[in-house]
Amino acid sequence: MSDGFVEGALKMSKASVREATSADIAAITAIYRHAVLHGTASFEVEPPGEAEMLRRFKAVTDAGYPYIVAEQDGRVVGYAYASAYRTRPAYRFTVEDSIYVAQEAQGKGIGAALLDHLIDASTRQGYRLMVAVIGDSRQFGSIALHRSAGFTFCGTLHSVGYKFGRWLDSVYMELPLGDGDQSPPAER
Repeated sequence: MSDGFVEGALKMSKASVREATSADIAAITAIYRHAVLHGTASFEVEPPGEAEMLRRFKAVTDAGYPYIVAEQDGRVVGYAYASAYRTRPAYRFTVEDSIYVAQEAQGKGIGAALLDHLIDASTRQGYRLMVAVIGDSRQFGSIALHRSAGFTFCGTLHSVGYKFGRWLDSVYMELPLGDGDQSPPAER
């Protein structure tokens, strides 16, 4: 892979990872809609429409953060992006990851490929820490995915959300990027 964001596509189990474009918003919206309506990875309770998802996409990409999709047989089956962990300036070297995979494509390595690519892109951009805020401590697949990528457990906020008639935790995990905290970062 070159220093550019994506040259070509990474191959993995009959799927490819590439930079997302605004043409992917309909598929991204559909994947996220299902996650909101049927899962606890997101604490949203009403799924946003395409216009709002496009606004969010532009906010992430206009700020220079990586936003990628996984395609299989010409169809988007997952997406991921890194964004600001917090808005205060001292957090500028830390990103939070978000990964969503279509229900029928889960368990096939797509989430791992997206996360690996996101880690690589964020490291190349000079970020020093990636934080995973995993909605619901019962998201065993997401916790295992992050652990297999090298993330370590930081803590749990217990009963911080309420959805589907039950209290939900948030699990925090972290992964140092590049030199992590072993050297001062280059100003971005």
